[in-house]
Amino acid sequence: MPTAFRVTATLIALGVSIALANAQSLPKEVATRAEIYPIPSLTLSDQQFLSGDAAAGRPVTVAGEFRVAQGTGKLPVVVLMHGSSGVGATTEAWVHAFNAMGISTFVIDGFTGRGLTVVGPNQALLGRLNLIIDVYRSLEILAKHPRVDPDRIVLMGFSRGGQATLYASLDRFNKLWNKSGIQFAAYIPFYPDCSTTYVGDAEVAARPIRIFHGTPDDYNPVKSCKAFVERLKTAGRDVVLTEYPDSAHGFDGGLLGVSTVAVSANAQTVRNCRIKEGDGGVLMNGDTNAPFTYKDACVELNPHVGGNPTTAAESRKAVVEFLQALFKLG
Repeated sequence: MPTAFRVTATLIALGVSIALANAQSLPKEVATRAEIYPIPSLTLSDQQFLSGDAAAGRPVTVAGEFRVAQGTGKLPVVVLMHGSSGVGATTEAWVHAFNAMGISTFVIDGFTGRGLTVVGPNQALLGRLNLIIDVYRSLEILAKHPRVDPDRIVLMGFSRGGQATLYASLDRFNKLWNKSGIQFAAYIPFYPDCSTTYVGDAEVAARPIRIFHGTPDDYNPVKSCKAFVERLKTAGRDVVLTEYPDSAHGFDGGLLGVSTVAVSANAQTVRNCRIKEGDGGVLMNGDTNAPFTYKDACVELNPHVGGNPTTAAESRKAVVEFLQALFKLG
């Protein structure tokens, strides 16, 4: 063998060995690869979403970050959908928890591509159901990825993203907007808003729904979610609501050590609204029987948000155990 060739082969072998050694020495919560994907989506009003009017939507490109967990072959994935303040630090804590389990993650940013940063003080900036479009479009991307097991993709979301997660389970919405050819294996909404009643909303996918909420939540009160859960149980659906008696909205911020509760200044809440879908996909104020707007008297301001390290850890443990069983992880 020529000397130059032997040297080159030796260097290649050495490089491979170093790469393998580095991969083997990575902390388990560190992904082996990160990929950023443009997600072709639509910006729609709630009425356009509910009526299936894709032609009326404005094309937009949002983004998703895919982190491939350590492991080989096709891996399970958790898709994470943010709330009214966009992707935050708590999302990163969940990503590390899942990556440490050998589960890849796909974090959707539904705001930046739309020129948004926060919508809490003006929820009318984006339709409440719009993030479901982003979720389904992300599922299309993941369904084709060579490192993804398409039968083991779970959707998880927080607050506004929790609402998107919960209602992405509806059979009706899947038929209207999910073109991926697959379904999520489960839905994990954290402190979602359940104050709106949609036509056919008890008909959800035959997949587990696991909701996590706090009793003192005055942003998205748990009371309306409990009523929705009872309707789903009556319909024979696999749904469980875990309620923490001492946890405010955003309690999983306790994963970062946050233990204080504060007013979310000027944030809008529909905690005292009764919203229902009317004819033609128009959302109606159940008290006035007029089309709902964020100028309605039932819309209030200044709910509380804060972390609870104890229940944050409890909820993480519950989610981890649920996913271990669902994904059949060793």
